[in-house]
Amino acid sequence: MLSEFKDFIARGNVMDMAVGIIIGAAFTAIVSSMVADLINPIIGLFTGGLDFTNNYVVLSGDVAEGASLDAAREAGAAVFAWGAFVMAVINFLIIAFVVFMLVRYVNKVKDAAFKKKEEAPEAAPGPNEIDLLIEIRDALKAR
Repeated sequence: MLSEFKDFIARGNVMDMAVGIIIGAAFTAIVSSMVADLINPIIGLFTGGLDFTNNYVVLSGDVAEGASLDAAREAGAAVFAWGAFVMAVINFLIIAFVVFMLVRYVNKVKDAAFKKKEEAPEAAPGPNEIDLLIEIRDALKAR
């Protein structure tokens, strides 16, 4: 069983998957920062600072009127945080759109590179085997 496990870990697919997960985690941080720090403020500028994050309904417990969602949670109240969910959906849609645009751009670059390879003129074929043998024969006769 240990030998099978070593064979499994040594496969290239496992290493490729590990690299993909690490790159994916780093990419997630970049996209999340882009959404939170760049795109959401621009959207907020056009929507007048619209932010649903602190919209919630208290299901049980005592919460001061106008308290933030974090304050309500710290007070131990059970809250129905519908605003945080709405913002999560909006952020998901923004991230999905950004990833779509990135994949679309990468595919266009790949297609352009592939077309260049197809359009590249093929090198003139060298002499075939018979031509080489004839040349060697003629060279030997000339001696």
